[in-house]
Amino acid sequence: MTERTPVDLWFDPFCPFAWMTSRWLLEVEKVRPIEPRWHIMSLNILNEGKDVPESYRELIARAIGPVRVVAAVQDKHDSETVGRLYTELGVRFHNQGGLKELDRLRETVEEALEGAGLDRAFADAMDSEEFDEILRASHNDGIDRVGQEVGTPVIAVEGVAFFGPVISPAPKGEEAAKLWDGVRLVAGIDGFYELKRSRTRPPIFD
Repeated sequence: MTERTPVDLWFDPFCPFAWMTSRWLLEVEKVRPIEPRWHIMSLNILNEGKDVPESYRELIARAIGPVRVVAAVQDKHDSETVGRLYTELGVRFHNQGGLKELDRLRETVEEALEGAGLDRAFADAMDSEEFDEILRASHNDGIDRVGQEVGTPVIAVEGVAFFGPVISPAPKGEEAAKLWDGVRLVAGIDGFYELKRSRTRPPIFD
């Protein structure tokens, strides 16, 4: 049996582009010997003290609720369970448009928990600071590897960490593998920092 390479990904479930990247990583898992491992981070923590539009500030303030729930699950369960919950949240938030119905955010989170085979009571963490220390430690573990100038997702593999890639839509099959091979190649070059072009399309969800 081929040994699988651990690939750590830090995400905020509210971020549509982190969601796209995570779905790409699951496609890569089908064609390359990798093992995705899932960790929570927070756009709200990332933007503390930063000058951001008020509308965005309000959105990420709401986002802290589901993030706290993931932190609670991360504290009690393994990475596979965290990844399963992320899938349930992401499908509801992004593919099904749940982020347009923030007035029923708790209900959406409870449905995601149930879909992941978890106790709906984890949703109580939305309004609690009980797991904030765990959340901040997980966030810092990811962001300290790449610096404060980036966002979510952060990926780390074999001692190399980077933000992104930002993609839309998420490639599949051999295209997913080609992107993985290329990203690993450039990220592994000492002194390589940035490759970017203007994003001309919104998130395209399958």
